[in-house]
Amino acid sequence: MKYSKLGTTDIDVSRICLGTMTWGNQNTEEEGHQQMDYALDQGVNFWDTAEMYAVPAHQDYQGKTEEIIGSWFNKNGKRDEVILATKITGPSANMKYIRPELNFSKEQIHLAIEGSLKRLQTDYVDLYQLHWPERNTNFFGKLDYKHDPDEKWEDNFMSILETMDGLVKDGKIRHWGISNETPWGMMHHLQMSAITGKSRIVSIQNPYNLLNRSFEVGLAEMAIREKVGLLAYSPLAFGLLTGKYHTKTARPDARLYQFKVMDRYNSAECREATSAYMKIANEAGMSVTTLALAFINQQPFLTSNIIGATRMDQLRENIASIDVELDEDTIRKIDQVHKKYSNPAP
Repeated sequence: MKYSKLGTTDIDVSRICLGTMTWGNQNTEEEGHQQMDYALDQGVNFWDTAEMYAVPAHQDYQGKTEEIIGSWFNKNGKRDEVILATKITGPSANMKYIRPELNFSKEQIHLAIEGSLKRLQTDYVDLYQLHWPERNTNFFGKLDYKHDPDEKWEDNFMSILETMDGLVKDGKIRHWGISNETPWGMMHHLQMSAITGKSRIVSIQNPYNLLNRSFEVGLAEMAIREKVGLLAYSPLAFGLLTGKYHTKTARPDARLYQFKVMDRYNSAECREATSAYMKIANEAGMSVTTLALAFINQQPFLTSNIIGATRMDQLRENIASIDVELDEDTIRKIDQVHKKYSNPAP
């Protein structure tokens, strides 16, 4: 396994992070435990979850993923061997079952972290993240920013900073980060920390894969220069970049078949681009899964690549991608396809 520093901290996290969002819906508790056992044995010491998981978001599954992780800690006592990350849910009209008020006020952040700690059966989390911004901005598939002059949001970055800093001092969290953020959001968080001297963000969790390289436009340079590295999610584009939908080998319970609402990566252009990447992978003598993950693993702005699997054979292949280094010719071919199909799935 390879490791990165988590932001400006002295914490070493594996460059492969174990994603967990299917546990409690697509995966059972036993399967989740099996994945954690295997991942830790392979040197993966970084888990990522969220209070809203499992996905797709639903009242019947909310909190189940954290509970599965908590039962694993309770069973084997290996909490200290894992760098654990979770997230507080941002505003959403469809998730009021989590809490009636979904915002980043001091009260709501405290309610959220206490709920997560209870489900995770731990006294602290290593990384606590804001799942998505409160304000009106471009995330979850939007590349362009359209300002809403009637927006109700008022700048509360200082309040968030003070609350997170308080949680650090109380020992509830070690560090905190952002997710689904923009360059303005990242710099505003960093500016507030610089002004006050309070704890700063250490990571940004955004989508990044061969079908969505928008992170490279404004955030990649910032991630490197400010030492706020990327935690890349959806590295296989909901499974499209495994090629299984092209080869008709996907099982009936595969994500794009089972959850029609998750269609961000299911456009004709995404499928055409994936076909091109499959050809490159074949020429390089590897699966398109390995190609897609290896491409992310070697990016200089990456802290960790959040892989997820519903089956053990998938997990083994995903983790093994850390040992693959793409050569310059393969990277050149990838960039040629990217130029033709530029971010077909923002």
